[in-house]
Amino acid sequence: MTSEEIQAIFFVECEESLAAAEAGLLACQCGTQDADTINAVFRGVHSIKGGAGAFGFVGLQAFTHCFETLLSDVRDGSVQLTDRLIELMLRALDILSDHVTAARGQGKAPDDAAMLEELTAAQACCARTTIQNDPPAPSAIAAEPAPVPDESEMGFGLDLDALLDDISGDTVPEEPELSWIVRLRPHAGAMTNGGEPLLLLRELAGTGARCIGCDHTAVPPLDRLDLSQGYLGWTFEVPANVPESTVRDIFEFIGDDCGLAVGSDAAMPAVQIAMTAPGATNASHRSSGEGATALPVAAAQPTAGGGQTIRVELTKLDRLINTVGELVIAQAMLTQRLGTEVSAGEELALLDGLVRDIQESAMSIRAQPIGTAFSRLPRILRELTASTGKQVRLELSGEATELDKTVIERLGEPLTHLMRNAVDHGIETPAEREAVGKSAEGTLRFSAEHRSGRILIRISDDGRGINRARVLAKAVEKGLIAADAQLSNEEIDMLIFAPGFSTAQTVSNISGRGVGMDVVRQNVKALGGRISIESTEGVGTNFILTLPLTLAISDGMIVKAGGQTLVVPLANVIESLRPDNDDIKGLGAHRRMLNVRGRFLPIVPVGAAIGVPANAQGPGVLMVVDTEGAGQAALLVDEICDQRQFVIKSLDTNYRAVDGVAGATILGDGQVALILDVEGLVAGAMLAAATPEAA
Repeated sequence: MTSEEIQAIFFVECEESLAAAEAGLLACQCGTQDADTINAVFRGVHSIKGGAGAFGFVGLQAFTHCFETLLSDVRDGSVQLTDRLIELMLRALDILSDHVTAARGQGKAPDDAAMLEELTAAQACCARTTIQNDPPAPSAIAAEPAPVPDESEMGFGLDLDALLDDISGDTVPEEPELSWIVRLRPHAGAMTNGGEPLLLLRELAGTGARCIGCDHTAVPPLDRLDLSQGYLGWTFEVPANVPESTVRDIFEFIGDDCGLAVGSDAAMPAVQIAMTAPGATNASHRSSGEGATALPVAAAQPTAGGGQTIRVELTKLDRLINTVGELVIAQAMLTQRLGTEVSAGEELALLDGLVRDIQESAMSIRAQPIGTAFSRLPRILRELTASTGKQVRLELSGEATELDKTVIERLGEPLTHLMRNAVDHGIETPAEREAVGKSAEGTLRFSAEHRSGRILIRISDDGRGINRARVLAKAVEKGLIAADAQLSNEEIDMLIFAPGFSTAQTVSNISGRGVGMDVVRQNVKALGGRISIESTEGVGTNFILTLPLTLAISDGMIVKAGGQTLVVPLANVIESLRPDNDDIKGLGAHRRMLNVRGRFLPIVPVGAAIGVPANAQGPGVLMVVDTEGAGQAALLVDEICDQRQFVIKSLDTNYRAVDGVAGATILGDGQVALILDVEGLVAGAMLAAATPEAA
């Protein structure tokens, strides 16, 4: 593994550590301040510090060291965890995230001087404060980590006497009561992964532990010496007041690259895990002793289902998904060619089932919880509340809802704009809220759920709602609509998505330029989704995003309309039927309604809606579909040909955007078919039918 690959793994782990630390701090903010939660925050920052030192990211390492020092004092109870301190640490975590981004070469290093002063001042101030809380649990106690050595100390030398003196010489001025033993040894090949034993030994010594021995019996002759291998083992005596969890935290970052054993017997035998060659089994080399427990530290953790996880490059997953898409097309072509042969029916059915299983497995690999898209929201909200002076509480639900990684990655910008819009335009200032009988603190909710093969994301606030009179006046002023236009409440609400539209009185760094909401609509549309609004003036506003679970493969009905072959996504279809003449009723001069078991639904002729001539022969087939914004409707098509999986190809990328069309696909006979945007098709037909010309 190259250094670049190791560094890439470090940055992935940084993202995980940042997310874990932020989740822990937010839990503390909500009142969960137990030892496990505080330890999770500490471990997140500590893991980043360890990697930063190994890769030479000096600025990142220095900041995490200061941050970690404060967290260490919180863990051992010498610093009280107050709301103000949690807020400070959340801001520090934001700067830490910027440091990680800069280390990746994706931005400038942040100016952290002021934050370092605040962290140091908080530590000094709180240390003088009498702690009123109960003493912390033993598992939450830890000493401040030892200073990280400079680059001159980073080498892995073989001057054993000097090394022992360096580790144990002046670390413990007074020998404490020693009651238990730690033995550790890097695995073979540990140094090839960027490991630096001296950093870990210094940190262990910083807890008050004393190095009492170094096993160098495995060091080979000089001509066979390999500096990437682990030859040395160390034995430490640890003070009785240092819990085992503190020692294990020190070695957490290096995973299973180091063997660790703990016990109470100073004469217990060393653990010989490290003496195996890479790829060989370790079991035969272990020796057991009374009271000793041997285990690799921070080994890969089983998932809830009992399995283990591995990291895979996204490009490899993309290639897999593309290959599965081609397999689906090839399978459709084979079915098209052999479908008439009775002898091939059973084999084709088996192939169809296998292809579907492969497709579902491949898509599940790319699926991620939407919580990864929600994770950036708390930081954005902190920045917004700081700049606006508003008080806003963020509530998240449905974070475990899964959808395609590509969809999640492209959701970041729309969610950010919607949050900025809600805080700047929706939620009032504390004084305004109290004046109308609301609490000073507003509430902003983000939720996600699966519904009918799609994902529904709802962004809700309890603010002032949409001022429709003001929106209408602004739209007339900008020439978006005629002064005498008669619009429904829903149509007025949708005007805020018009390019260049803004009701802000002044341009700020948050809003006012009229580009945010237009970007939201365009991005959501590019994902094959729809956005709708529900708003009550004085009560609040809901934005509802309806998105596909994946952008790659889906199920649909192959239909014909006006001589064109089209695909209707199966997620929208409720049923299909051939109605009697008595079931179709006229409404006005241009509209027809379908009576479905006593409920009348508008009929949308698909051919006319997409601009192709209708079939003059017969009444055709009606498909009852469900949409999020316009409710149910009946699509009129000439015939239904088949139900199949289809591979989604972007029409915007390969041609241009077309109203009522979500994309294109290749059928089994090689023909290109358009995929209908059912939501847009029905909404457009309803809007056209409501205009005076259509009445």
